[in-house]
Amino acid sequence: MTSSRILPPALVAALLQVAGLPVALAASPAPLDVIIPDLDPQGALPDEAALCGPAGGGPLLRGRNRSPAVAWSNAPAGTKSFALLMTDPDVPFDPSVLLSPRLIPIEAPRVTRYHWVLYDMPATLKALPVGADGDGFVPHGKPPIRTERGQRGVNANTWMLAGNPGLRGTYAGYDGPCPAVNDLKPHSYTITVYALDVEHLPAKPLMTGAQLVQAMEGHVLARGQAVGLYSRNPALRKTESE
Repeated sequence: MTSSRILPPALVAALLQVAGLPVALAASPAPLDVIIPDLDPQGALPDEAALCGPAGGGPLLRGRNRSPAVAWSNAPAGTKSFALLMTDPDVPFDPSVLLSPRLIPIEAPRVTRYHWVLYDMPATLKALPVGADGDGFVPHGKPPIRTERGQRGVNANTWMLAGNPGLRGTYAGYDGPCPAVNDLKPHSYTITVYALDVEHLPAKPLMTGAQLVQAMEGHVLARGQAVGLYSRNPALRKTESE
């Protein structure tokens, strides 16, 4: 039976040099350290980050919809810009269950939706404060403009609200959580920050999250993730008295 072991990166680099191969192939760069500083002790996003607030009376769109604070570090040498995506991988595949009186089981098929798309962020940027890319719901969407913090891409509300004449539009940048009240699964909102080797991606401004992922291919030096949970199901939410 053969055995294997991982060689030290310095030794691998030396062997690659002897073989005439690029040292960059020696090892993957260390991941970025990404944090969402305002998570509660259970790892949940604050209610102010949500597009739809906790269940109970009032209109559906009643959350503060403030983009959460995010910080990152450990970017490798050669980083020329950053990109950020916030995804929800727990959206029920069948949209009809969202308005059903029945509970959505944890094992229901799920799909991913993009809630925050931001790229061409300056390499000097190390954090985004609360509300940096969204503070309140904007009917018909925030414009997909370039700000001092980067270029806004298009998020999933562009399609989710397309059937509502009073709300349809191009939604850019950040729009927060709005999980179904009847969902038994807490949603895992995943913020991924990418360190890139280009200052500006060769892409059009109206990029979706999926298009941004494609545009970054071959340019990612490092990446890191942080996850914040969120649920509107009263049975899954802890009250202040608990």
